Amino acid sequence: MSGADGSGARQIEPAEDRYAAELAFLAGYEDGPRPPGWRLTPRAVVTFVCGSGGEPLLRASDGARLTVARKFVGDRAVVERCVVTLAGERGLLLVGEPGTAKSMLSELLAAAVCGTSGLTVQGTAGTTEDQLRYGWNYAMLLAAGPSSAALVPSPVLTAMTRGAVARIEEVTRCLPEVQDALVSILSERRMAVPELAGTAEADGGTVHAVPGFTVIATANLRDRGVSEMSAALKRRFNFETVGPITDLDAETELVRGQAVTALARSGARFTVDRAVLEALVTAFRDLRTGRSAEGWDVERPSTVMSTAEAVHVATSMGLAAAYLPDGRDALRTLPGHLLGTVRKDDPADHPRLLAYWDGPVRRRAEQGAPLWRTLWELRDALG
Repeated sequence: MSGADGSGARQIEPAEDRYAAELAFLAGYEDGPRPPGWRLTPRAVVTFVCGSGGEPLLRASDGARLTVARKFVGDRAVVERCVVTLAGERGLLLVGEPGTAKSMLSELLAAAVCGTSGLTVQGTAGTTEDQLRYGWNYAMLLAAGPSSAALVPSPVLTAMTRGAVARIEEVTRCLPEVQDALVSILSERRMAVPELAGTAEADGGTVHAVPGFTVIATANLRDRGVSEMSAALKRRFNFETVGPITDLDAETELVRGQAVTALARSGARFTVDRAVLEALVTAFRDLRTGRSAEGWDVERPSTVMSTAEAVHVATSMGLAAAYLPDGRDALRTLPGHLLGTVRKDDPADHPRLLAYWDGPVRRRAEQGAPLWRTLWELRDALG
């Protein structure tokens, strides 16, 4: 569907479109074994997600070269285990703190494996069993009775018939009866459609998954959700924990890259200095872990100081500099952004941010770091 101006522009491109050139290149890059229905070899999927290490790859068939960008900043071994799980057609559950790129990793894996990341169910307290199974076009149902034409398949059912990857975001947000619908799907690899039992369609009322079908689900460790997963459902998944980024430089570069991309969509240029971004990321890391890089204890706020949240703050700082230029250094807006983030879940966390200013920020200022001295002088901006 086109936008209001007829341009067809989209705010965010799905991974299969955003990285179409890389996926097309990798599809012909090597001729190794591929699991049923896979567009790429498992090794090429890992390369797509983790990048080629800055080195161009040579495609022997035509001599084409391409450097594959790193998209997921994390442990390569985690990605490899995820790919092996999917190659075995077993369910994959990505767990971790909010903002650790679980959804992005899920999207990348689905795009690389089957060519689409769009077969997705967003788990909420209002998600119904029909959204995991199927519904009906009631006009057609009333006019001609049950038929495959009147059936409205869920993304999961569509993935079953295509041999594709279905994604279920925030599975623990779903009610128990909705989660239970997954148990039989993942164990029996078929779905009953009793309304079609008396017809010649859907194999007498049963839809069977074709080879290649599997499910990637995500769940937050911090947010336990509406319902814990049952032991039966847990047994249908391989669990992989996606942790925060451990390297300061890598996290800073990721935050910068995401913010640059966000401003480019707005037609603006990102001008926030890298030193300011490093201070932003350092503050987030200190408050997230409860310990500074120097080893000083930090009182952790209850809110999640995730990399994703740091990206939002960096983007806001960049947008302010681009659209509301007033000559101020972007660093001077950082305390206000941090305050808004820390108070998001609980206003009582305000004193914890003040304690951080009176601790690590003050100590760094006293050690002569000019940037941190400026931040210390801005303490009053925290109220």
